[in-house]
Amino acid sequence: MSPIRVIIVDDQAMVRAGFAALLSAQADIDVVGEAPDGRQGVALARATHPDVVLMDVRMPEMDGLAAAREILDPPAGVVHRPKVLMLTTFDVDDYVYEALRAGASGFLLKDAPPADLIGAVRVVAAGEALLAPSVTRRLIADFAAQRPAPRRGAVSLRLNGLTPRETEVLELIARGLSNQEIAGRLVLAEQTVKTHVGRVLAKLGLRDRAQAVIFAYEAEVVRPGNPG
Repeated sequence: MSPIRVIIVDDQAMVRAGFAALLSAQADIDVVGEAPDGRQGVALARATHPDVVLMDVRMPEMDGLAAAREILDPPAGVVHRPKVLMLTTFDVDDYVYEALRAGASGFLLKDAPPADLIGAVRVVAAGEALLAPSVTRRLIADFAAQRPAPRRGAVSLRLNGLTPRETEVLELIARGLSNQEIAGRLVLAEQTVKTHVGRVLAKLGLRDRAQAVIFAYEAEVVRPGNPG
C-alpha cells in the first residue's frame, strides 16, 4: 500500500518543520512538500498531487479558506482533489465553518497531541469521520447558531430524498458518532451503517462526513445545543 502523500501549508516555518518531522517518521506517511502561504500551497498541491493537505487558517498572500476553495473546486482540467485538513487554534472564527462548507474534511487544533495529528492524517486520507468530534460539534453548532440556514428550500428538497432510516443516520453523523457507535445506537450491523452512510452522501451530493454535518445543521435535522 502506497504511503499517504501529505503537504503542509503554514506561514510559520517552525510549525511546518515540526509537523513534517513528526509525520515523516511514520512508515505510512510521506511529506512531499511545504508552502508558506495559501497561494504557494495551491500551486504545490497541483504539482505534487498529495492525498492530504494540512492547511493553516490564517496566512499572508492567500488565507487557508481561499486556498482550500481553490484546491477543492479546481478549474476545468484539474482532476486531482486531495483531502484538506484545516489547522487552527482555539480562537476559531468563521473561517473554519466556511472551510468545512467548501469541502474541507475537518480541522485540527494546532496544539493537539502528536498522536492526534498522525491519526487525523490517516483518518482524513481514508475518507472517514470528521476530526475531533467533541470540539468540532461544539464549534460547528456555535457557527450554525450565528446565521440563518442558507438556501432553506433547496436544502429541504434534498432532504426529502432520504428514507427515514437514512435521515436517522444523518442525524447521528451530525452528532459526531462513528459508524460503530451508530450501529450500536440503531442495533444494526456496522456494514449496514456504512451502506446507509454511503447512500446519504450520494443522495445529498456530499463529499464526506464533514459536509454531512454542515448539511444536517442547515437542514435543521439537528439543532445547536440539542442533546445527543
